[in-house]
Amino acid sequence: MPRLPVKKLRKQVKLLLLLLLVTCAAWLTYVHLSLARPGRAGHLRPGGRDGERLSGVTDSRGAQVGLSTQRTEDSSESHEEEQPEGSDPSLHFLGGAGRPAALNLTQQAPPWQEEFKGQANLHVFEDWCGGAVGRLRRNLHFPLFPHTRTTVKKLAVSPKWKNYGLRIFGFIHPARDGDVQFSVASDDNSEFWLSPSESPAGAQLMAFVGKTGTEWTAPGEFTKFSSQVSKPRRLLASRRYYFELLHKQDDRGSDHVEVGWRPFLPGLKFEVIGSAHISLFTDESTLKMDHVAQVPQSPASHVGGHLPREEPRADMLRPDPRDTFFLVPRVEPSSLEDVLEPCAYAPTYVVKDFPIARYQGLQFVYLSFVYPNDYTRLTHMETENKCFYRESPLYLERFGFYKYMKMDRPDGEDEAEEVQRRAFLFLSPEDFLEDEDEGEGELLDSLEPSEASPPQSGQQAPAAPTAETPSAAPPPRRSRALSWAAPPRPLFLGRAPPPRAPAGPPPKVYVTRVRPGPRAPPRPLGPRWPPFLLHPGPPRPPRAPRRPPPAPSRTLGPAPPTTDPDSSSEAAPVTSFLSLSQVLEPRPRGRAEAEAAPDEASEDSAEEAVPQGRWREEAIDWQRTFSVGALDFELLRSDWNDLRCNVSGNLQLAEAEAVDVVAQYMERLHARQQGRFSLLRIVNVEKRRDSARGSRFLLELELQERGGGRRRLSEYVFLRLPGARVGDEDPDADGDSSEPPPAATTRPDGRPELCRPRHLAWRQDVMVHFIVPVKNQARWVAQFLADMVALRRRTGDSRFSVTLVDFDSDDMDVQGALRSAGLPRYQYLRRTGNFERSAGLQAGVDAVQDASSIVFLCDLHIHFPPNILDCVRKHCVEGKLAFAPVVMRLGCGSSPQDPHGYWEVNGFGLFGIYKSDFDRVGGMNTEEFRDQWGGEDWELLDRVLQAGLEVERLRVRNFFHHYHSRRGMWTQGRKVPRGGGGLRAPSPPLPQDGQPLHRQAPMPGR
Repeated sequence: MPRLPVKKLRKQVKLLLLLLLVTCAAWLTYVHLSLARPGRAGHLRPGGRDGERLSGVTDSRGAQVGLSTQRTEDSSESHEEEQPEGSDPSLHFLGGAGRPAALNLTQQAPPWQEEFKGQANLHVFEDWCGGAVGRLRRNLHFPLFPHTRTTVKKLAVSPKWKNYGLRIFGFIHPARDGDVQFSVASDDNSEFWLSPSESPAGAQLMAFVGKTGTEWTAPGEFTKFSSQVSKPRRLLASRRYYFELLHKQDDRGSDHVEVGWRPFLPGLKFEVIGSAHISLFTDESTLKMDHVAQVPQSPASHVGGHLPREEPRADMLRPDPRDTFFLVPRVEPSSLEDVLEPCAYAPTYVVKDFPIARYQGLQFVYLSFVYPNDYTRLTHMETENKCFYRESPLYLERFGFYKYMKMDRPDGEDEAEEVQRRAFLFLSPEDFLEDEDEGEGELLDSLEPSEASPPQSGQQAPAAPTAETPSAAPPPRRSRALSWAAPPRPLFLGRAPPPRAPAGPPPKVYVTRVRPGPRAPPRPLGPRWPPFLLHPGPPRPPRAPRRPPPAPSRTLGPAPPTTDPDSSSEAAPVTSFLSLSQVLEPRPRGRAEAEAAPDEASEDSAEEAVPQGRWREEAIDWQRTFSVGALDFELLRSDWNDLRCNVSGNLQLAEAEAVDVVAQYMERLHARQQGRFSLLRIVNVEKRRDSARGSRFLLELELQERGGGRRRLSEYVFLRLPGARVGDEDPDADGDSSEPPPAATTRPDGRPELCRPRHLAWRQDVMVHFIVPVKNQARWVAQFLADMVALRRRTGDSRFSVTLVDFDSDDMDVQGALRSAGLPRYQYLRRTGNFERSAGLQAGVDAVQDASSIVFLCDLHIHFPPNILDCVRKHCVEGKLAFAPVVMRLGCGSSPQDPHGYWEVNGFGLFGIYKSDFDRVGGMNTEEFRDQWGGEDWELLDRVLQAGLEVERLRVRNFFHHYHSRRGMWTQGRKVPRGGGGLRAPSPPLPQDGQPLHRQAPMPGR
């Protein structure tokens, strides 16, 4: 029997184990490299706003992969297609707009030519506030779509302009080999980046001026900050190096930016880099503005481009169920027809066939109430505009909200001290002006003596006005701002009763009071005020910081005050907080001191003359508490379209009313559907009030279907008032209908009853057409199309179309951009001549074939929320309802992630309406507004209201109008009237203090 070779097997097993270990090691190395390769892209910053920056338009060779540059000869094109299942439309346009794609840096520079030498590429980004380079990176169009592309001959630029950013890039050619130091100087911030090669992807930050926007230098001041001077860098004369210079300028200072260099040797000064040592990155002189493949993308262009993740400053940016409720499947409206009895719907505020003057339709537009709170109130902007509160800004600046507070009486405080404190601190409601707009000149009256006890002499003195002697005071005049309050005693303190007479000389305490009546006449000249009532310097409001009392006058005792006839009521001095003991206690004085003239006494001598310890500063009571009642300023608002306040949000519907309506509807729904649906939550309730016939409600409820999933209920209902009748005829009923209009029925308890308004049902599957006229707006057209693609991707809704009416744009191929965008439906119309907004909108509407579809007259500079399609559909009803959403106009330097601005309450340029209704009212007024715009939307509103349609007016969450100026746009040489609305009309600018100006509506007949 052969013997088993044990030794050979042992050697082979060792070899097999070693081979297995080597194989595992190789496999692990391969897996590690495979995972690390995509990880590099993950560490790079995304290239856009909300991940929607138009990045990814260049590949590693700088080749264009996004917009098509092929010029077409067709004057119009209509395209409609459905994307194949599983395809991503964002992949067809600008590198996938709408998703945070990995940044694709430009690794290799394009071919360089000798004629590039002597200048560098310069990109200008205008109309962007702030002085920090980080704000430039947050610009919507940075770095691909600048306002201007040009060149510069040296690295020292000063255009003498404001609110702009610069991006200068190209190559540096060293004169000789050696170590070189760079330095940058600018007003305001700037950054200088340099690559160790000609590749933009390797750029490194070498020097910078500031990071916050407040740092600056004088021209040529290269050594002010330590960050200005770079470390020595070894350069070779035989090579060229990619550089990038970023500069941000605000609206102040002498704008400039310059880069200097010097050999790393002692005693040498920095010299500006001239034309002999720079060259272009690429030649852009023959390219259109939509060609972005040649624009380099480097770390300098994108690092720090996003705001840090933190709590949003605006409450509107917080998540809300309304924003995504459209994704929940809707309950079929046909299954809800029998839930409520049908009723005629003809509100009294409809002005059908009512003659109104030009632009008077603004006065017939009413606001709707919303529940729950959608937080469209711009609370973060109320530091600059407090129009939400009824008091005037000047009143709030002087007195604040102290009139809503009732201070608690401290322990151990006697009645006299409480009287003095209350009389000084609090204002009586009888003293407020009837109309707060009557100016503030009569707000403060002269000092008024309040008698504490009868005088010692036999003279009869007038009694102080108290609550028990109303005849001594002028007739009370209630303030409009306080007319809503309950009896004023719980919240407001009236005039203080006279204090008890102390055992000593009769004191007189002078306090400042608010008087609505005429100013008191001058009294005869007499002794001056007591020394404790004098204040040096200009008068101060009551809330101003208190100072020690001034030097005493020559009068020793209390005496009646004198009034300067030349002084106004606002110049009345304000008393200090002094206790009665300090007021009444005499102070010994010398004869020479008493006879000294006030003009000869200085503050130093006054302080020396006052004995120490006799005059004390008032101690701050940190333990002082107060009582206050619950305030709801929403109750003061009405549904009138107030054009004066542009930071207040939608009107808030009372919770009890919303819950009551929902409870009635759910009760009827359970009775009809045998408990098929149960209520999960109230997502949205909108109410339009009609005090004569009832209120219309839009109920949006999240329901749980028995045996199924979540369902969305979104229906209009009508809360009919008891006994209310529509009239003899129903405007919606057919002429040959024999069915009489249903009579008003009442519930057994006499409360209003819900019914289903006839012909008031919205369609979820209706097509929405966005009509946008454009001319020479390449960067905005690209952004608009990217937002439309992102909207389709985020909602999965393809039932919309984009119609661009192009007035011979020469800065881009608009038709080619539409083709490559990947939209489900689009239409391109070309017109010649000057830009005319009315004619462009009318041409776009005329191109829509389906009369039962919605046309949305739109602007180009809009940021859309994801629920915009659903919002337009449910507020447009054919023959009944049109929609004019209120957009938030962003300020200079503001973005949707950090919105600062105001609601465009007087603009109706964004308008949704059924095409059949648009044709019925006559369309746009193209004859009158041929050579001008601004007012065409108000004129259209007049005719829409006269046709019997309601106009729903709501502030839409996350619906923004990007900031832009009209310099260099199509408005050059055009007429813009002073009156009128619309987003094309001159918008209210934000002045220096940040408070927005308001454009008032013209009065009827003007």
